[in-house]
Amino acid sequence: MAERAALEELVRLQGEHVRGLKQQKASAEQIEEEVAKLLKLKAQLGPDEGKQKFVLKTPKETLTGKYGEDSKLIYDLKDQGGELLSLRYDLTVPFARYLAMNKLTNIKRYHIAKVYRRDNPAMTRGRYREFYQCDFDIAGQFDPMIPDAECLKIICELLSSLQIGDFLVKVNDRRILDGMFAVCGVPDSKFRTICSSVDKLDKVSWEEVKNEMVEEKGLAPEVADRIGDYVQQHGGVSLVEQLLQDPKLSQSKQALEGLGDLNLLFEYLTLFGIADKISFDLSLARGLDYYTGVIYEAVLLQTPVQPGEETLGVGSVAAGGRYDGLVGMFDPKGRKVPCVGLSIGVERIFSIVEQRLEALEEKVRTTETQVLVASAQKKLLEERLKLIAELWDAGIKAELLYKKNPKLLNQLQYCEEAGIPLVAIIGEQELKDGVIKLRSVASREEVDVRREDLVEEIKRRTSQPLLN
Repeated sequence: MAERAALEELVRLQGEHVRGLKQQKASAEQIEEEVAKLLKLKAQLGPDEGKQKFVLKTPKETLTGKYGEDSKLIYDLKDQGGELLSLRYDLTVPFARYLAMNKLTNIKRYHIAKVYRRDNPAMTRGRYREFYQCDFDIAGQFDPMIPDAECLKIICELLSSLQIGDFLVKVNDRRILDGMFAVCGVPDSKFRTICSSVDKLDKVSWEEVKNEMVEEKGLAPEVADRIGDYVQQHGGVSLVEQLLQDPKLSQSKQALEGLGDLNLLFEYLTLFGIADKISFDLSLARGLDYYTGVIYEAVLLQTPVQPGEETLGVGSVAAGGRYDGLVGMFDPKGRKVPCVGLSIGVERIFSIVEQRLEALEEKVRTTETQVLVASAQKKLLEERLKLIAELWDAGIKAELLYKKNPKLLNQLQYCEEAGIPLVAIIGEQELKDGVIKLRSVASREEVDVRREDLVEEIKRRTSQPLLN
C-alpha cells in the first residue's frame, strides 16, 4: 500500500512537471519526453480495484468503441496533460458514464447541450460541426416497451406542436437486424460494418449500398441479395406479424425477441394515438454500436410534386433507441442499467422553421422584447431611462437604443427588424399630458395610454404566443 502511495505521488509530481513545461512553452521534444515518463509511471501504477475506474471527465477511452464507423467523426485532443481526450460526440455516452459513476439505477431526465462532430457541414440543412442536441432518457428496470412507447409519444408531440410539416417515425430493432444478418449468412465479424452500410439506404439507392457491401466490405453477392429482400420492406404492425411467420427469420431467437417487442410496442402506440405516425422500416439501422433493442428515427416529409409520386424524406430531425449495455461498460463490476432515450437536432429544427417562415414571407422574431422605449424629440434620454426602469420593475421585457438622441425613424425600423411588437413613445406633449403614446409596429396604429395604465396595457397586448 505504501509503495502504491509513493508511486501515486510520483505520478502527481510528474503531471505537475508536464503542465509546468507547457506553461513555460518548452520545446516539443522535451514535453514529449516528460509525457512519456508520465505514461510509464501510470502504467506501473496499474488498476486499483478499490477505486472508481471513471472520474468526472470525458477521456477518449470513454468515447471510443461506442459509435462504430462514426468514431472517425470524434474530435481528438492530443496530449493534454499526458491524457488523450476528445470532445463529446453526443449526450448519451456521457449520460451513461454519469449513471455508472454515481451508481444510479433509476432516473428520467432531459438535457440540452453542445456536441461536436468532425463532419462535412451543410449550413442550409442545419448541419454543423458544433451544435446543440436536446436529449430525453429513461433509465431503469421496467416492463418491456412502456418507456420506449413514451419516448416515441414525446417525439410525436414535439414535432406536432412545432408545426413544421408532416413527419414519419421509422422504427426497427437491432435484434431483428442481427438476426436477419445471421440468417442471411453475414459473418459475425461483419455485423456492425454491414449495419452501417444498411443505414445509408435513406440517402442512396440499394444498388449503391450493395456495391459497398460487396466491393468495399467483402460480402458475398448472394448474401447481399438476401439482405436486400428484407431491408427494402417497410410497413406497420402487419409487417411485424408477417415476419414472425417468416421461415428464415423465425429461425433466429434474437429476431423473434425483437419482433415480439415491436408487436407489443405497436399495441401501446395505438393506445397513445400515434400508430399512424410510425413505420416499421427494416432499412433503419442506426450505426451507433451501443444500441441493443428498439431504434427509431423521425424524418420530415416533403409533399409530392406530382400526383402518384412517393412522399420524400427531407432529413432526420430526431432519433434514439434502447441501449441496455452502455452503463455497464463504465461500471467497475459491469452492472447494467437498462436505458432508452431520444435526441432532437435543435439546429436542424431551427433551420427548417426559418426556411418555412421565409417561404411564407413571415419575419422571424429574434428577441423576446415586448416593447421598445423610444423618444420623439431630442434631450429625452432621462425620461426614457425613468420609463424603462418602471417597465423592468413591473416585469415587462423592454429595451431602448443606446443613444442619447436617436431618430424616431431609426427606433421604429429597429423594432420592425427585431420583431418587437410595441413602441412606447415619449414626447414633450406626452410628458405634459401624463400619457405615453403606444404604437403597434404591425398595424402602425397609435393610442395615448395614461402612464399609470401602461404596464397593464402592454401585458394585455402581449399575452399572445411569441410566434403568431
